[in-house]
Amino acid sequence: MSQESLPSDGGPEHPDALPEYAERVLEVTELIPPGRVMTYGDVAEWLGEGGPRQVGRVMALYGGAVPWWRVVRADGVLLPGHELRALGHYRTEGTPLKEAGRAAEGHVPRLDMRRARWDGGGHTEGHT
Repeated sequence: MSQESLPSDGGPEHPDALPEYAERVLEVTELIPPGRVMTYGDVAEWLGEGGPRQVGRVMALYGGAVPWWRVVRADGVLLPGHELRALGHYRTEGTPLKEAGRAAEGHVPRLDMRRARWDGGGHTEGHT
């Protein structure tokens, strides 16, 4: 599998510094209200840079400190390997779900993207 590179930002001043693009992705993630989600592509579109794969890479590498469960696949399938943790967050926050059919593997629900997707409008004061 090839690694997708993050959009170029000139490199960090300090070797341990978070890349600027990653900081921006994580900032958008923190804006998403509880009970709502954005897709990887939505985040990239919001930033006007990168794409779903670059956002996914940022979330995989650095997303543990932010509400990672709010950045999702466009089809509403829960993040493989993290389904139960994510499902706990969704249920706590009241995120709209579609119950899985009996044929679905593991009977794990999907996100109801029509109702859960956030367009970024009306984000709270104090965030930029």
